[in-house]
Amino acid sequence: MIELIRTNDAVIISFVEALLRDAGIGSFTADENMSVLDGSIGILPRRIMIDADDADEARQLLTDAGIEHEIRRK
Repeated sequence: MIELIRTNDAVIISFVEALLRDAGIGSFTADENMSVLDGSIGILPRRIMIDADDADEARQLLTDAGIEHEIRRK
């Protein structure tokens, strides 16, 4: 798996999860429960992980949605 995005913005996480789900791209949100450690103030970022084979399609999907600035570069 590779990291597609890393952010502590819950809205971006939800949006990307929905985009990937609707496109049939499997994903895993890592560090989702880390808010327990930071007291739910959102300082620890969450990562959306995808299969490397889906990387090009997922990056294009985020670019088409206008959030290409969120994409993690290699």
